[in-house]
Amino acid sequence: MRILKIIVLCLLLPVLGCGSSNNKYNLNGISVGEDVKTFQVNNFRNNAEVVEPGIDRTFTQRLQELVKNQTRLTIDSSSADLVYEGEITQFRVTPMTATANQRASQNRLTVTVNVRFTNNKNSKYDFENQFSFYHDYDANKLLTGATLSNATDEIFERITQDIFNESLGKW
Repeated sequence: MRILKIIVLCLLLPVLGCGSSNNKYNLNGISVGEDVKTFQVNNFRNNAEVVEPGIDRTFTQRLQELVKNQTRLTIDSSSADLVYEGEITQFRVTPMTATANQRASQNRLTVTVNVRFTNNKNSKYDFENQFSFYHDYDANKLLTGATLSNATDEIFERITQDIFNESLGKW
């Protein structure tokens, strides 16, 4: 029985020792100060040369959902502790692989988002960065419907996670 208590204590000490008076850490590597309670995600404008209708709204919602679901923070639309804002700067399709008759067999959709993150509790964490990712798809398919939806789902999942990690991941 005593050995079991020692083992449990040894397993719990590293987890319990991860906190400090200024930060709250959890097992997924997210660090949010105890004084940080709210966040806001302003609408990301679509400033890309090629404008795909609705992706700005979809991206904004995905980033908002990610922060909401992976932190204890609540949404505030006017004076939040953490603010995400920016614009989609690129939505580009390029041919990737060619066939024997010099036609593209695969296309690549690349999306780039410029993000400004403001931490109103500690400005040393503020940043402005570009985040980009891509999705390859069959060149015989049009970038509409399910093809577009699958592409933007994959791209936005990666970009929003990268933004989240940059702004709140302190490992």
